[in-house]
Amino acid sequence: MVVNAPSSAAPLIWILAGEASGDVLGARLMHALRARNPAIRFAGVGGVRMEEQGLHSLFPMRDLAVMGLVEVLPRLRSLSARLNEAVQDIEARRPDLVVTIDSPGFTLRLLKRIAGLGIPRVHYVAPQVWAWRQKRVKEFPGLWEELLCLLPFEEEFFSKHGLLTKFVGHPVLQSGAETGDAARFYQQHGLKEGARVLILMPGSRRSEAPRLLPVFGKMLALLQRDMPDVVPVIPVSPVVAATVARETARWPVRPVIVTDVQDKHDAFAAAGAALTKSGTSTLELALAGVPMAVTYRVNPLTAFMARRLIRVPYVAMVNLLAGRAIVPELLQEQCRPSVLASAVRALFENPKLANGQKDAFKTVLHGLQGPGGKLPADAAADAVLQLLEDKARKASGSENV
Repeated sequence: MVVNAPSSAAPLIWILAGEASGDVLGARLMHALRARNPAIRFAGVGGVRMEEQGLHSLFPMRDLAVMGLVEVLPRLRSLSARLNEAVQDIEARRPDLVVTIDSPGFTLRLLKRIAGLGIPRVHYVAPQVWAWRQKRVKEFPGLWEELLCLLPFEEEFFSKHGLLTKFVGHPVLQSGAETGDAARFYQQHGLKEGARVLILMPGSRRSEAPRLLPVFGKMLALLQRDMPDVVPVIPVSPVVAATVARETARWPVRPVIVTDVQDKHDAFAAAGAALTKSGTSTLELALAGVPMAVTYRVNPLTAFMARRLIRVPYVAMVNLLAGRAIVPELLQEQCRPSVLASAVRALFENPKLANGQKDAFKTVLHGLQGPGGKLPADAAADAVLQLLEDKARKASGSENV
């Protein structure tokens, strides 16, 4: 492989994201970096969004998109091969800086493997060790030069453990989730006036959707008895759209499957309620003002192990940030069609309940704003460029000695 040598005029950043949410983060960061220095070059691993910013992915990002303590076991050999490939590419290219985004099962191993190369490393999105296995934080010193975190309490948590950490704000604030057009969604999809739009978000990973979709289908069969006008809408990444279409082919009511980002935001604007997995999707829905219930189901062994390790009272990000249960959490044994149907009915038919959630969302979102009112991607880009400047200054100083 022929690799161009890095230069101070055209710094090379090696960047890796392992799943859809990281791909979005990576793309925004790349855009913000190029806005400050158009000469910056990129190499690494990413998905469609990062490729739109000019990245030629070393291998398909989907090869890394797997979760769960049990689910990952059959993939260990292929993940190990991809890890070796990433390390070899970094060794060959010798970039000016490495940025890894989320996906700690893969990225932290990568950061450890390249520790001896003398390349500054940034990890974007803090590992959620504050939620479970807090002792793991002792393994982190030496893995990165700086940690960029999304949640305000993370800066204090990691700083207490001697890790240089910066809170840059949560990228959901740049998602545009609140900019949808309900009328446009109704018109584009031929929905009848008065149809009640229900958002279903089973997850962006191929291993997630098949677990929730069968439950959602049975729930819809129950809802149709007294809510015949409900229209399920499933926003998913293009990677799992075919899986979702296959899994929902025999549902009692045909869902609208959405892969376009603006169409998703329009669906949010039209929605009266949502059922979603835990994670960033809860913040997207909160920004759009969609009342929700959170549900999730994983392999029973994974769930058993997780319950023994989790150290926070909530799994839904909106609840965790609020410090109270503002949205229902219907997990594992509670992830049943009858329970989910009851939760959805309540959200559609109880305005006091729905409005109470919406009011609480505003407080949660205010706390996610970045330092100095900067957009999260801009704050992250500033931190990355500062490290590049520090490296250049040190190199210049050593040359003058």
